Amino acid sequence: MPKVIPINEEYYFKDGLIISSTDLKGIVTYANRTFCEISGYSKEELIGSNHNIIRHPDMPKAAFEDLWDTISLGRDWEGVVKNLRKDGRYYWVYTFITPIKNGDSIVGYSATRRPTKKDELEKAIAIYSDLLAKELSESYTVKL
Repeated sequence: MPKVIPINEEYYFKDGLIISSTDLKGIVTYANRTFCEISGYSKEELIGSNHNIIRHPDMPKAAFEDLWDTISLGRDWEGVVKNLRKDGRYYWVYTFITPIKNGDSIVGYSATRRPTKKDELEKAIAIYSDLLAKELSESYTVKL
């Protein structure tokens, strides 16, 4: 699938729940109709693709490291995420991810997302701006 080029235009959605499931490697195994509508991808394009198909490059790596560290330990994770639509526009969601278990073993992950509230978004943007600035400054630091 060709790489999506982000454009600086927000796609707003006011209601509905985006629901998806993945395997342990982040490969989409389920996508509800709302996920398809909001992301701009068809169900056939999403199922079997890595969930990072909707990862926006403005999201700091540290946010996803925290997410994966948390859910791989069997704990729930929640927070605000900026996603990338197929058409290049972005959308913000408040995300709740929980491990799917079979007995004591984690077999996948389930995510439910809703529109963000203004205060959640403002807080996330401030945190992510700081994290991105730090990541950029570290990547340009010459290490001898």
